[in-house]
Amino acid sequence: MDRNSIIGLVLIAAILIGYQLWTAPSLEERQRMAREQDSLAELAIQEKEKATEKVLAQQQARTADSIAQLVPDTGRTADSLRVAKLSERFGLFAPASSGPTEVITLENKHLQVAINTAGAKPDVIRLKEYKTYHGQPLLLNDPDSGNFEYNFFLGNLKLSTRDLHFTVEKREPTSVRLKAPTTDPTKYLALTYQLDSASWFMNVTAELVGLPEVDPRNVMFHWEVLGRNNEKHLPTEQGKCAVYYKYMTDDRSYLSERSDETKKLEARTNWVAFKQDFFTVAMVKPDGFASNGSEISIALLPGDTAHTKRYSAKLFFEQAPSAHATLPMQLYLGPNQYNTLRQTKIPEFDRIIDLGWGIFGWMNRFLVIPIFNFLGQFNLSYGIIILVLTVAIKLLLMPIAYRNQKSSARMRALKPETEAINKKFPADEPLKRQQAMMDLYRKAGVSPAAGCVPMLLQLPILWAMFRFFPSSIELRQQPFLWADDLSSYDSIAHLPFNVPLGYGDHVSLFTLLMAASTIVYSLITSKQMPQQQGMPSMKLMMYLFPIMMLFFMNALPAGLSYYYLLANIISILQMTVMSKWFIDEDKLRAELLENMRKPRKKSKWQLRMEEIQKQQQQTRRR
Repeated sequence: MDRNSIIGLVLIAAILIGYQLWTAPSLEERQRMAREQDSLAELAIQEKEKATEKVLAQQQARTADSIAQLVPDTGRTADSLRVAKLSERFGLFAPASSGPTEVITLENKHLQVAINTAGAKPDVIRLKEYKTYHGQPLLLNDPDSGNFEYNFFLGNLKLSTRDLHFTVEKREPTSVRLKAPTTDPTKYLALTYQLDSASWFMNVTAELVGLPEVDPRNVMFHWEVLGRNNEKHLPTEQGKCAVYYKYMTDDRSYLSERSDETKKLEARTNWVAFKQDFFTVAMVKPDGFASNGSEISIALLPGDTAHTKRYSAKLFFEQAPSAHATLPMQLYLGPNQYNTLRQTKIPEFDRIIDLGWGIFGWMNRFLVIPIFNFLGQFNLSYGIIILVLTVAIKLLLMPIAYRNQKSSARMRALKPETEAINKKFPADEPLKRQQAMMDLYRKAGVSPAAGCVPMLLQLPILWAMFRFFPSSIELRQQPFLWADDLSSYDSIAHLPFNVPLGYGDHVSLFTLLMAASTIVYSLITSKQMPQQQGMPSMKLMMYLFPIMMLFFMNALPAGLSYYYLLANIISILQMTVMSKWFIDEDKLRAELLENMRKPRKKSKWQLRMEEIQKQQQQTRRR
């Protein structure tokens, strides 16, 4: 391209640009045009919105007409599907699958029970006369957990009252009758709860009305209870929680208190009890629950500080099918108080309280409890009652204690003779020494075992008290001196650590005093007994036993340690008074020396022992 061509193109471009600049609108014209454009755009938008709104309104109208036309058919279809599903799941009881929920409260002077119409179950069981250690209302069950239900079969359907809603048919302050309706008004399931007006019982009756297709023998009552922590010391409380039961023709028995256990009941069962420390929930049937399929269980709850154990019972009935089958039973919801349980007249129901076996239980039932209850009538402090009880028992045992101390004094009176025998026969001749000792006792008319017999006679009382105090609900939350609850341990100091061997993290003053008094009692007793050579371990045991008791009893009830402390103090006073005013050792020695001068015939036992010793000596010579 030459120079002339380039100049021509530049001129043409300049002309075009100049023309555009010349013909371009001014600023005012551009602003006016912009306003006009904006107005037109806004108008267009408004028109579009109006058109859209009109279309939407038309669409909504058409949709509404369509919905109005379709809703009746759709509702009937949904209802039909719903009814079909409910009928498939609940059968005749489909009408009871839903409904309003109401809580009905039943009350007598002892109990307050809240019955929930959803499931027709007791949500709350409260003992009005008791509180927990921390002052809260005492509940026998946990409202937030556990099952209370009747399971039954309707043809091939397995149903549970837990899934049904009941209506209130009749209510009174102490009773309510609930009904689960069916599609047929003549057929229904009813549950009636009736509190006894003056006792700890609630009668529960299930009724199958117009339901011959439901076999009552396949109806299972299932109750699962989480025991609540109501007392001061959870480990002690857990150790006394168990499931007790009694067959119609057998003694009462129980499941493990230390581990999980499940047991299938092997015979008709009169009653099953979920025992807490001081309270019990029990199911009672005078004619017995069926053994076929019934089972009971108990389970530990490691790490759960709010509960003790989990209890469960699955119990069957033996009612024959009929047009109106009734399944009655009683629920005991009350304290483990001996007289209260005994007055129920239920066979062996009072043995829910473990008062000891054999003679130990007899001592508690026929000696300790009558005295304790008699003293309780005077509204005294239970610390004073234990003191009076201890004095009364010690007075009853006074003749035995006197014989025991007199026997010890007779043995001491022979001390010069026994020392002479020990010098005459060295330790390497034990048989000769023993033979000489027995010959001395025979001539003097003294029996070494005479002091043991009175002690053995006192052991049933000591062990009976060991069983009585931990199980006595009368001591529950009763304060005395520094102890705030005689049914649990007393504490004068809490330790920042846990002492092993069962001692715990607290210091029980009653236990310390009891251990100290035991040492003092042992020292006094050892001084009154003749010294026996070759038995150094006896001195060790004199100190070791109180130390063992210190560890063993630190977490046990303060009432028990307090009783043993009083028993030791009274025993020390008894020994002091008897030795000073009632037992003359000089006179006893004179009697023994007089006996030694008289010829005495050897007993068969002594002759037998001498014969054994001779045979042993002959064997050694060979």
